[in-house]
Amino acid sequence: MMASRPIAVNSDFCGAVGSQWRVAGGRALTTSASFGVMGIVNLTPDSFFDGGRHRGVGGVTHALRLLEQGADIVDLGAESTRPGATPVSADEEMARLLPTLASLRRSLPSAAISVDTSHATTAAAALEMGAVVINDVSACSRDPALLDVLVQFKPGYVLMHGWDTGRQDHNCHEEDMRSQVRSFFAKNLDRLVRSGLPEERIVLDPGIGFGKTAQQNFALLAHPEDWLELGRPVVVGLSRKSLFGVLCGLSPEQRGTATTTATALLWERGVFWHRVHDVAEVRQALAVAVALRRVCKQPG
Repeated sequence: MMASRPIAVNSDFCGAVGSQWRVAGGRALTTSASFGVMGIVNLTPDSFFDGGRHRGVGGVTHALRLLEQGADIVDLGAESTRPGATPVSADEEMARLLPTLASLRRSLPSAAISVDTSHATTAAAALEMGAVVINDVSACSRDPALLDVLVQFKPGYVLMHGWDTGRQDHNCHEEDMRSQVRSFFAKNLDRLVRSGLPEERIVLDPGIGFGKTAQQNFALLAHPEDWLELGRPVVVGLSRKSLFGVLCGLSPEQRGTATTTATALLWERGVFWHRVHDVAEVRQALAVAVALRRVCKQPG
């Protein structure tokens, strides 16, 4: 059994909207540093980067490894959301997901577990088994019954901007995309809160790579202040995404350095939560960013 890590929040970074996130059971989700890392555990055969690598018992082993490396949350996903992926039923999703969730809960009951799903039945089953966050790429549009589950269980919730991942609007100017994303967040925050999900349970995800061109993605990443002004923490999931392939001509396996660099730069701009495949490497990059910020704050 691994030792539990300290959970006091480091306040070195002034200005980041960070750990103000309550999850299922009213638990305040805190971190051991002035940033948060969500480790990706894909339980799918067809995810764009590591599909098929961590299914079955391998999913538990991988999740425990990411927690040992310093993940504050592990995000279990059993349906690929890559462009062109074949949708799966809730029954198939649960068959892939729930055994891993149960084993992980037995191995480390204190672990903060997020479940990446848009299905109401999957979300309800996962929350009943001890998951504390629902990470939904659809903003409750794929399965409207998911909103009822959120109101009932009041978990942490990742509100992501996205649409059909097979469609990109190449005619949408970067400024228009920024405006669309901010309006989407404002509208859906209001809808969720009015429905009964407390605002303190919600974090915002701009949906990098979901129905957006590389230029639109970079425009969003350059201006996280657009959503930080709404007062909620932001999580960005850009780990090994295709925008790095467009920019640098890299395959998914080659995009680790670009991911860690972009992550550190985003932390400097106020993004607190980072959803990544490579937890240890990202934490190193973020630790450097924190150290530099600390030195810059010192007088003289």
